[in-house]
Order: sequence, then structure tokens, then C-alpha cells
Amino acid sequence: TCFCQEQPHIKKEEEEEEELCSSQEEEQLLLKQEIKSECDELFDFMVAELCGRSYFQRSDLTVHMRKHTGEKPFVCEVCGKGFIQSSDLTIHIRTHTGEKPFSCDICQTTFSHAHSLTHHMSTHTGEKPHSCDTCGKSYVQRSDLTVHMRIHTGERPYICKTCGKSFSRCNYLTDHMRIHTGEKRYSCGTCGKSFTKSCSLTLHVRTHTGEKPFSCSVCGKSFTTSSTLTLHVRTHTGEKPFACEICKKAFTQAKSLTEHMRTHTGERPFTCKICQKTFSQANSLTYHMRTHTGERPFTCQVCEKSFTQSSILKAHTRTHTGERPFSCEMCGKGFKRNSSLKDHMRTHTGESPVCCRASITHPFTPRGNLESPINL
Repeated sequence: TCFCQEQPHIKKEEEEEEELCSSQEEEQLLLKQEIKSECDELFDFMVAELCGRSYFQRSDLTVHMRKHTGEKPFVCEVCGKGFIQSSDLTIHIRTHTGEKPFSCDICQTTFSHAHSLTHHMSTHTGEKPHSCDTCGKSYVQRSDLTVHMRIHTGERPYICKTCGKSFSRCNYLTDHMRIHTGEKRYSCGTCGKSFTKSCSLTLHVRTHTGEKPFSCSVCGKSFTTSSTLTLHVRTHTGEKPFACEICKKAFTQAKSLTEHMRTHTGERPFTCKICQKTFSQANSLTYHMRTHTGERPFTCQVCEKSFTQSSILKAHTRTHTGERPFSCEMCGKGFKRNSSLKDHMRTHTGESPVCCRASITHPFTPRGNLESPINL
């Protein structure tokens, strides 16, 4: 029998095999398309519904969503504090154990987490590799730059579900939420007063210890907070970075500018709930409320006389100590109050800014003359 000629049954088997391969290729192609479609859908799912931020992995999205929901599944067994990620809990545990596994090769200072060491190293190298394209300000860490950029963009991705207020930082939202919950987890061991923030407790404790860790390099005066020191230094440098766009008057702090702007707008956003009187500043309302309650929380330790404001108590204390901190630069005379010094300065300048309401032709230098009865 000759086998050189192609047999019909062999040809049929080859055709069936070819058809099977073709079918398998088609199935594989359909499977790839299906997988791609599922990946596309998965990618679409990897976008946070609240802020639109995208992620490639479900685990990253899950962690991110906890910033919006407030979920903190990893809880410290020592103090009960919760965290979004297990790695954050690991770092926190070191505050209890005192473990500081990251050491500086230059000065041997140790740290509880790696990014603190990275930040510390910049004090030796001066390196700040992450720069803002808008204002040129530089940062040691990219995360600090990301937060800074929100000043320019106005982005506030962290939103309170209760009142809708938004924040540029996650920790700002966390602190804000305690206003709604009333949670005050940080308590003073001396007086028992509670606070919503750990930093507020730290500052409060200094009222008991008298600690003032921030010192002025010019005059040596010490302060309880770095921000207070920053404001104080401006009394030496004369820096007033916050200027009014209407009258060009400048201020050392943003709060003072905000309050000043109300002299132009006439805005008085603080209202007394008892008599409906309105005020341009919150502290003015606080002082006013004491006229209703009779509260005088500031008491002189010498004579036990009480006052509504700490500044009035401070001025009163000088009647006991004899302190006269306000001195005339021309004659050296000292005064207990700054207002008294201003009145005195007019004896040198001849300025008469206080005028009688009955006639502008009879100005008075001392404020007391104006306040005397007017006989018409």
C-alpha cells in the first residue's frame, strides 16, 4: 500500500485541529477583551467619589476613603487612639515604648519614624528639593509642598459631612469633627481641663509649669508658642506683612488685618444673644457679655480686686508694684499705661487732637478736660 498520497481521514483531522485552534484563539481574544473591560471598570472604580482622586490599587483607595469616612480600624491597645493604616499605629506605639529606631549619622539624634529623620537631615544639608512653581517656596518633603499648593489653588478636599465645611488638611477635619462630637480626649493632669487637640493641652500645661521654650534672639524675651515669638520678632524688625488694600495700613498679623477691614465694611458679625448688640471683634463680645453675667474672672493676688479683662488687671497690678514700663523717649518719664504716655507726648509735640464738641476752636490736650461738664 502506498502512503505517499494524502489520506482523507488525516486531512479531516488537520482541518478539525485547525478549527479548534482558531476557536481557542477566538476564546482567548474574547477573554482578553473581557479582562480589559473589567480592568477599565476597575480603574473607574479606583476613583474616590468625594474628591475624584484616582488609584491603581483597591487597597490604596480603601485607605484613602477612610480620610473621608473617618474610619480608623487600627486601634492602640494602650490609649485607645485609632488610625487609618496599620503603619500609622506602628509609629504611634513608639510614643508609648520610647523606641526610636532611626538615627542621624551626623549628630546621632534618634527618631521614631523615617520621615522625621529625613526632615532632620535637611538641618544639616539645608536641602529643600520640593519647590512651589507659583511662589518659589521650598520644602523638605513633597507632602508639605502638596499641602502648600492648596494655598494657591484653594483646594479643600476634606469635607465635614455634618456641616459641609471643608479643609486643606486631613488633621484639620479630624480636629473640627470634635466640635460636633464634643470629644475632648486630651486632659490636663494638674487641673483636669480637657481639650480637643493635643497641641492645645501642651500649651495649657505651660500655664502650670511656666515653661516658655521660645526665646527672642534680640532681647531674650521668652514665649510659650513659636507663633507668639514670630509676632514679637516683628516688633524688632518692623515687619508688617499684612496690608489693607483700601488704606494701605499694615499689620503684623492676619487677624489684625481682618479686624481692621471691618472698619471699612462696617461688618459687625458678633451679636449679643441677650441685648442684640453687635460687635466687630469676638473679644469685644466676650467683654460685653460680662456686663450681663457680672463675671470678673481676673483677680488681683495682692488686694483680690477683680476685673473683666486681663489687660485691666495687668495695669492695676502696677499700682502695687510701682512698675512704669512705658517711658518717654524725650524726657525719660515713666508711665503705667501706654495711653498715659501718649497723652504725655503731646506736651512735647503740642498736638491737640481732642476737640470740644461745642466748639472746634477750643481744643484740649488732656483727655480729662474734654470729659469735664460743658456749660453752654
